[in-house]
Amino acid sequence: MASLEKEFWQLIRSIRVPILIVALMWLAHLFNHYHNGIYNSWGIYPREIDGLVGIFLAPILHSGFQHLFSNSIPMLVLTSIMVIFYNRVAIPSFIFIYLLAGSTVWLFGREVYHIGASGVVYGLVAFVFWLGVFRKNTRSIVLSLIIIVMYSGYISGVLPDQPGISWESHLLGGLVGILVAFLFKDVLEPDELEELESVEEESKTYFLPRDTFEKTIQQRKIEEEIERQRRQAAWESNWTR
Repeated sequence: MASLEKEFWQLIRSIRVPILIVALMWLAHLFNHYHNGIYNSWGIYPREIDGLVGIFLAPILHSGFQHLFSNSIPMLVLTSIMVIFYNRVAIPSFIFIYLLAGSTVWLFGREVYHIGASGVVYGLVAFVFWLGVFRKNTRSIVLSLIIIVMYSGYISGVLPDQPGISWESHLLGGLVGILVAFLFKDVLEPDELEELESVEEESKTYFLPRDTFEKTIQQRKIEEEIERQRRQAAWESNWTR
């Protein structure tokens, strides 16, 4: 029981950053809700200078509790996957996706206010999936398959002309996630490096047995003598027939 409790708190410590991100989303929404949603005007408004602030604030602003809840769970799950399985690139990848998703919406989105974390969520989904495609190791492929099972329904969210939905955030966030996955595809985790090295070792062929130079002279003489006697016995056996 004590070991399970210890493992639980280790897990909580490892995902403290994802928990803080989701907590910030909820605190921001509660504050905005208390002020009747007036801060939704701080979302991304494309190609307007005042709309640039939305690149930083839009992901923590939501139109309602349902909107917030629908983004909170995938945000927690996906960021947790990143910090647990891709710890070396988790923070820089998240920052890139967060900023680039908002920046591309500001450049190419419709001239309406875009709020919510869904663009970042789509970026994280694409990142985890495509990192498995690019790296092609066992763990990354398994995570990609998990993403397909859990979030395959998100594909419809990138289709245009959906009333009340920033499909541009979904589409552009997904494209950003693919780009960031490509940028970090070669930054492998320690266990991924070990797997890669073991595969390379197995694929190598050697002119001499690998332990040739590890044996002592005496060991080699003994093995040579045993082999000589085996051949002699085989020759005598054939001769007596």
